[in-house]
Amino acid sequence: MSLAATRHAEKALASVSFIESSFFPIPPDVLLIPMVLSQRAKWLRYALICTLSSVLGALLGYVIGAFLYETIGQPILAFYGKENAFEQVAGWYNTWGGWGVLFAAVTPFPYKVLTIFSGATGLNLMTFVVVSIIGRGLRFFLVSWLLYHFGPPIRIFIEKNLGLLFTLFMVLLIGGFVAIRFVF
Repeated sequence: MSLAATRHAEKALASVSFIESSFFPIPPDVLLIPMVLSQRAKWLRYALICTLSSVLGALLGYVIGAFLYETIGQPILAFYGKENAFEQVAGWYNTWGGWGVLFAAVTPFPYKVLTIFSGATGLNLMTFVVVSIIGRGLRFFLVSWLLYHFGPPIRIFIEKNLGLLFTLFMVLLIGGFVAIRFVF
């Protein structure tokens, strides 16, 4: 809260958003929420900072996976308890990688895990970037917009239910696409 009110807040928000997408465990929401609540008129700016910095950090995660998987990527994945899931995810990624990145970008699932997997499995870079922009933008702009429009009461709702709401949204979205694919 105290950092959110300083002149360094935007730099800190960009830094946390960047490193959270590739290896840092704390999400940028810890800064985004108090920053928007303290200066609600800047909600768009803060959401944009989070989104752009997060996508740039995701590219670092992708590079870690693509070029440094054994030396850096595996230890990071081990820290999150996902080191043994690589082979399973690699096969799944051949078909559904973009959906996985989108899911991780908007839910509480550790996004950095899929940024590293994306690089290690060779997910198409353009798909990765586009889905990351959409997913991270959706997450940060929605949180900022809700805080802008509803102020402090929405903060409690977001903190308690955001993960569940995003997960439900993604299940419905992906379920709709899967249903359309099999019906048509």
